[in-house]
Amino acid sequence: MKNQFINRDFIALLVSTAFLFSTNTGAFAQTEKKRAATTTPQKGQIESVLKETYNKYKDLKEGKNADYIPELAKVPSDQFAIVIIGPDGHVYSQGDVDALYSIQSISKVLTLARAIEESGAKAVQDKIGVDPTGERFNSALAIEQNKGKEINPLVNAGAIATTSMLKGNTYEEKWKNIIQTHNDFAGRKLEVNEPVYKSEAATNQHNQALASLMNSFERMYFDPPKSVDLYTKQCAININTKDLAMIAATLANGGTNPVTKKKVVSPQTVAHVLPVMATCGLYDDSGIWFYNVGLPAKSGVGGGIMAIVPGQYGIAAFSPRLDEAGNSIRAQRAITDIVNKLNLNPYLIHSNTSGAAKK
Repeated sequence: MKNQFINRDFIALLVSTAFLFSTNTGAFAQTEKKRAATTTPQKGQIESVLKETYNKYKDLKEGKNADYIPELAKVPSDQFAIVIIGPDGHVYSQGDVDALYSIQSISKVLTLARAIEESGAKAVQDKIGVDPTGERFNSALAIEQNKGKEINPLVNAGAIATTSMLKGNTYEEKWKNIIQTHNDFAGRKLEVNEPVYKSEAATNQHNQALASLMNSFERMYFDPPKSVDLYTKQCAININTKDLAMIAATLANGGTNPVTKKKVVSPQTVAHVLPVMATCGLYDDSGIWFYNVGLPAKSGVGGGIMAIVPGQYGIAAFSPRLDEAGNSIRAQRAITDIVNKLNLNPYLIHSNTSGAAKK
């Protein structure tokens, strides 16, 4: 009988505690509201920081355009843009925000999200892999060493295999799936940059070799040459920096576009996509980026970089001049400054000084 009373008292305690934490009158909830109010940047602050950052880097000339894809070398090197989009869809922008460029490797994130949404996180982990390879993004050695396994979706071999996983029995059905996914993330109809597509298709022999090698280990799930062409075509999709920030904002918003309100993928899918971006998003410098910025991000050799502040903002920057790793120099520096000035690094944790004094 005594134990019954103890159990009832314990249950009552749990119920009252849960009520305290789940209502707006609870001390914990009030504290969280105050903390959010002090850490969320105000619109005027975002605009000021954005303008200051743009002016700081607009004349930076370091790096050079990617030239192994001939069409990318033709992009005006001085173009520079920064865009932030909040959870309410509000757009903050500076620079050449309407300038179009090819999405390149950033498209890998969107096909990864679609593959997880369609087949499940476990299937992608088993059929592709999610660990960094420790090798270059276009490495054949990584495939040979791992017999086609543990090739994450943000390196070329894994991205081609991920594209091959997408739903669709024909090339046309798969492409419709790919372009619709990109449209939904961006919130508008996108088009392929045909000169870039043709330029890449004429010089993608190495990617064809990667797909053949993956296929030898039974790690391709659709016709390899057609999968390579689909991958090449998706990399040539044209975007501007507002589109890129909208893609990032959709991920930051749990998979729902903050402007169109369309649910593109589920929050559970996003929860699996962001860690892969954090570990593999900036080629060989992914660790350096995450160490200094603390945000999941993805770059492309077209010059774009997007970063995600989960639950808050999508940040994008564009400048075609790249460093040796293939990442835009101005875009990296601009996003890093913005994150630091607006205190958006989730690993920057300030101690709670409002509690009781130490004894």
